[in-house]
Amino acid sequence: MLGLRPTAAEPVRPVDGPLTARDAARAVETELLRVLDENLRRARDTDPVFARDVAERVAALVRRGGKRLRTAFAWCGWRAAGGSGCAAQVVRTGAALELVQACALVHDDLMDGSPLRRGAPAVHVEFARMHEAARMAGPAEAFATSAAVLAGDLALAWADDLLTETALGSPHGQLLHREWQAMRGEMVAGQYRDIRAQATGASGVEDAVVVATLKSALYTVERPLALGARLAGADPAVLEALRSAGRCAGLAFQLRDDLLGTFGDPALTGKPADDDLRTRKLTYLLAVGLRLAEASGDREAADVLAPRGPSASDDGVQRMRAVLERTGARAVVESKIEELAAASLRHFHRTGAEQAVRREFEALVERASGAGPECTGEAA
Repeated sequence: MLGLRPTAAEPVRPVDGPLTARDAARAVETELLRVLDENLRRARDTDPVFARDVAERVAALVRRGGKRLRTAFAWCGWRAAGGSGCAAQVVRTGAALELVQACALVHDDLMDGSPLRRGAPAVHVEFARMHEAARMAGPAEAFATSAAVLAGDLALAWADDLLTETALGSPHGQLLHREWQAMRGEMVAGQYRDIRAQATGASGVEDAVVVATLKSALYTVERPLALGARLAGADPAVLEALRSAGRCAGLAFQLRDDLLGTFGDPALTGKPADDDLRTRKLTYLLAVGLRLAEASGDREAADVLAPRGPSASDDGVQRMRAVLERTGARAVVESKIEELAAASLRHFHRTGAEQAVRREFEALVERASGAGPECTGEAA
């Protein structure tokens, strides 16, 4: 456990009654506003320039939100493990997950060179523009890179503080914190495997699955489910079923994100739809496309998708999209998403959760995997 004490800030109001996953996701918005206001006050007390330039940018990214799926999955894990009554600790854990997500987005956008996030300039892009507008000394890119690293670190610090405060107030705090520790390590490992795959020109389906699992699937679904279950004191059998359900749903989520990152509408997703293809980033979609092209002897398609080729032009991106359709890679990934989503539901049913909770989990998996009506928006 980290040696931190709970703050004297206004406590979270108890969340009682017939709470649903959507209620939990809405409740986390209120909690996030409280946590962000508290941390911004601390930042201003530390240094007003740091608060204005860094802390306020982190807060703005968090406020722009996503679907708050991680909070909803944490609630499902809590309920499946027998949680009932006041859900304040689940809501606080959900808020911590949203903050660690902000850290991941800032660092991921920086490493990938992505210009857009949640419909606005990525944090490193904002810092570069600030550098240029203020006519600061030195190269804007170096300044923006350093500042964005610090912004992501700050989001992680806020997340750790909140999770630790929650753990200190829970009878299951030690196990909750261990779950959190494992999740953080997995996120870093996944990010490293991602950039290493890019540097080495890795193109295998197995490598793509490892990256997708470590970098996204675990902290998007599996760990949130387990964190919620830990708060309810889950028994080993329930926890194992939730982990299996989360692993499958998390992979389905990431495969949908791969498709949105290739064929999606930026006006709906809030991020570019050509970055992965332009940089030939290793994704399951690209790896499957290359494997299918090589298996069929389609050398032209294999050359178009080759991982060590130069950055693709606009025309090259269009050719890659066409090849992914022609080889059947897009259809294969769609089929895999359906398979994973179905497996996730089967595993979740093994928890013995109430029918109402099972229905809510099913709806969440539909949203995360792209089968539901809300799937066309931002995946992250």
